Amino acid sequence: MRTIKGPAIFLAQYMGNAAPFDTLDTIADWAAGLGYVGLQIPTWDPRVIDLKRAAKSKAYCDDWRAGLAAKGLQPTELSTHLQGQLVAVHPAYDELFDGFADPSVRGNPKGRTKWAIEQVKLCLKASQNLGLTAMATFSGALAWPFLYPWPQRPAGLVEEAFKELARRWLPILDYAEECGVDCAYEVHPGEDLFDGATVERFLTEVKGHSRAQLLYDPSHFVLQQLDYLHYLDLYHDRIKIFHVKDAEFRPNGRGGVYGGYLGWADRAGRFRSLGDGQIDFKAIFSKLAQYDYPGWAVVEWECALKDNVQGAKEGAEFVKSMIIQTAKKSFDDFAASGIDAKKNRRLLGL
Repeated sequence: MRTIKGPAIFLAQYMGNAAPFDTLDTIADWAAGLGYVGLQIPTWDPRVIDLKRAAKSKAYCDDWRAGLAAKGLQPTELSTHLQGQLVAVHPAYDELFDGFADPSVRGNPKGRTKWAIEQVKLCLKASQNLGLTAMATFSGALAWPFLYPWPQRPAGLVEEAFKELARRWLPILDYAEECGVDCAYEVHPGEDLFDGATVERFLTEVKGHSRAQLLYDPSHFVLQQLDYLHYLDLYHDRIKIFHVKDAEFRPNGRGGVYGGYLGWADRAGRFRSLGDGQIDFKAIFSKLAQYDYPGWAVVEWECALKDNVQGAKEGAEFVKSMIIQTAKKSFDDFAASGIDAKKNRRLLGL
């Protein structure tokens, strides 16, 4: 068993125009000062990484990584959540998601998809140049508007959506194999991969591709009322990235899983800072240790109530308290009697 690495923090919710959140150098100092030892990097933000340059230049990556190392930090993974989302977009969301894309392809769904696929491939190459083994991403979604089966869905609609999703991702997954980097999909509402059943559909369509892996974030399962511990039992062998994010679900006579179009603070299901929600992280960290999870514990702050800076400060200490230093020997080794084949046969009456 391996000890989980961490604590790390995802910078997506922290980058901004004011110091110390406006450059990689200053935000790295800030994170290190809170006790973080790893950073997950949002590749759509040029303030933290030049993605094209990182994909083309190993020297740039070596210097970039050395700058973090000087502060006691490592990159955990690069993220293409926004670009991955744009690999597959239903027309209902064209205008809403256009803001994620380069201005040159806005209003051009086919051009936007092509741009997004190229961005994801750049990130895979950059990950390889940085010596990283997994990339965080979203799958995108074609079937999401048809989530609830009313009106009744036409036969074959969902199947065709997943076939098309696979057609778009298979060339990316093959390129990921060339780079030696996993695509770790965050299972998330709004994506076609939002629970275990949809993950299985996708894996069937990509023929179990070895680079189609998973990002585990239990907060999204609380809001869906999905068993996030059993999910680990089912899919632990594909989990390569772990977002440590808390959530709570408190339904009442006015609201439940679907949220009633309420703001985050008023929904029955809402994200919370670490320790303020309902998730059993002791059980999660125990299962990840049991299943030999190979990666990092990455804090992702998305709280409806608490300030993100307070959440970051508390999050580092929370993760430190949860990481299990895995045992190097069995607790009952003191009673071991060694192997005695003749004795074993006697004990079995043989």
